Amino acid sequence: MTTPESALESRKSRTSAPAGTAGTLATERRFEALVQPIEDYAIFLLDPTGHVLTWNAGAQRIKGYEAHEIISQHFSLFYTPDAVQRGWPDHELEQAALHGRFKDEGWRVRKDGGTFWANVVITALRERDGTLSGFAKITRDLTAERRQMEALRLSEERFRLLVESVSDHAIFMLDPNGFVVSWNSGATNLKGYRPAEIVGQHFSAFYPPEDVASGKPERELKAAAAQGRCLHEGWRVRKDGSMFWAAVTLTAVHDGHGRLNGFAKVTRDMTESRRNAELERSSEQMKQFLAMLAHELRNPLAPVRNAIAMMQLAGDVSPDIARARDLIDRQIGHLTRLVDDLLDVGRITSGKIELRDARLDLRDVVTRAVEAAQPFTAARRQRIDVQMPTAPIMMTGDETRLMQVLQNLLHNASKFSPDGGQVAVDVTPGARAVQIQVRDHGRGIRAEALETIFGLFSQDSVIPGLNDGGLGIGLMLCRSLVELHGGTIDAASAGPGRGSVFTIRLPLVRDGATMPAAAAHHGAPAALGELPPLRVLVVDDNRDSADSLAMLLELKGHDVRVAYSAAQAREQVEGFTPDAALIDIAMPEIDGYDALRELRTLPHLADTVFAAMTGFGQAGDIELTRAAGFEMHLVKPVDVALFDEVLTRAAQRRFARSIAHLRP
Repeated sequence: MTTPESALESRKSRTSAPAGTAGTLATERRFEALVQPIEDYAIFLLDPTGHVLTWNAGAQRIKGYEAHEIISQHFSLFYTPDAVQRGWPDHELEQAALHGRFKDEGWRVRKDGGTFWANVVITALRERDGTLSGFAKITRDLTAERRQMEALRLSEERFRLLVESVSDHAIFMLDPNGFVVSWNSGATNLKGYRPAEIVGQHFSAFYPPEDVASGKPERELKAAAAQGRCLHEGWRVRKDGSMFWAAVTLTAVHDGHGRLNGFAKVTRDMTESRRNAELERSSEQMKQFLAMLAHELRNPLAPVRNAIAMMQLAGDVSPDIARARDLIDRQIGHLTRLVDDLLDVGRITSGKIELRDARLDLRDVVTRAVEAAQPFTAARRQRIDVQMPTAPIMMTGDETRLMQVLQNLLHNASKFSPDGGQVAVDVTPGARAVQIQVRDHGRGIRAEALETIFGLFSQDSVIPGLNDGGLGIGLMLCRSLVELHGGTIDAASAGPGRGSVFTIRLPLVRDGATMPAAAAHHGAPAALGELPPLRVLVVDDNRDSADSLAMLLELKGHDVRVAYSAAQAREQVEGFTPDAALIDIAMPEIDGYDALRELRTLPHLADTVFAAMTGFGQAGDIELTRAAGFEMHLVKPVDVALFDEVLTRAAQRRFARSIAHLRP
């Protein structure tokens, strides 16, 4: 048996061998001189039984032993106790002796007990006759590299778990040819395939047949490979054949040498977002359509209302003609309200409705709302009883909008009450809020409909006859307008046939409510009693509207000139100085804005009151006419009282001018 001592003696005997072996010994000494100073590798020799024979500087640095401490010791000192217990050092030598070479990686132990990750190569050494003379062992310390690899592995594992946990995005990898190589849970949820069903398949399986036929999947891969990234949206197909609208990010993945390894693909289901966007576009188009519809409806309503106003000035008509005239007037008012309600729905749903706040006496609002409802209730011989305090109820609000709310409630109460019935309005002020109740004894409301009736286009259609007439938007507008004032509205009823009660609660002072400076222009100028004859210019391309308005004003005693275009208006004012000019906005070729600009350049029209007439009545339209220089904005069909406001303002201006001329 060879011992460490005999192996050392053998090496010494070779150094004192005959001269014929001098060349070999010299080579060994040169090899030892080369190996000894190497510090990055532990390089040493073992005898056939595994005892250390040599020791270089790298072995001392890596393992911590000096040469005299380790030479003749068994190399199993470098192994962990569990490795020694399972005989791993002897196994390595056996494998090296059997195969000539053995490679391994594992934990090794330093002199101080610390461990390091070692890469080991053991090579068997044999004499010329094949006898095993020992082993050469090279060890590298790869602890830092292993830590990096472990950190990378953990990072990749965390990333894999992160990707796998994403359930609302399909995240998967493709090879350079577009075949699926990974699949997360989000991909399963979105596309319907389990990993075993889709990994290895081409990603074109997710595209509609027409896209596959046109080569779209391949084009996207080429674009991502060329540009690094490709973003697009389009229809995709699930496993069950259903379609969804996808937002896709396709990213090229390269290795450290710039070679294409494949693609990372992230897909989101944007079907709902696309549907919402389409609904938003449709909603915007619908609002534009409603605005145009209102304009087109108001134009023919204008001459009808003017004609009715003319008929009302005539006192010598038969009772039957008077009833027919008043019936037409009520229905024109009803149709005008429907048009206004449609526009208000568009404004409210888009958040564009504006309140023109001012200090007001709520008693005045209630009184005017009741007066406005009188024609409708009188036609059905109904009575409105109002109970409210004699003292003022001062609050901040938009008078027009609050009247609109009360008129809607009174109209509904009258509509669903029997002829000859009674509607009650009770106003009860409190310390910080006021309560308004509108009560009727009509058809009533089912309990399950008390909340749904405030929805858009909603009516209690289960009760026979309850949905006759109307669009089902009045109560929705009431709730929206009341809530804009910081209040609430609700309905109560004992059931069908037992009447209903609508209760409004409004704060007397609302936080942040201010009165816009521009709101004052709607107020009527102080009256001068009977208006003097005035000169009036009417400009409107709708001949019926222009002619009927001219006839109405002439019946009131005014001198009226009519122009059907902006060019004719310029001709009409030659030698004619109007006190007031009523100009339609939507005229062909030259619109009302340009017509006003041209007329404003004429010196003799410096004191003329200019009022815009239009079918458009949104806040933005009013701002446009004001910015253009119009003093008033009249929405068709124009109430006769508003024409009187324009003429009153013109009469005041003429009166002030005449007084100024009398002063010395």
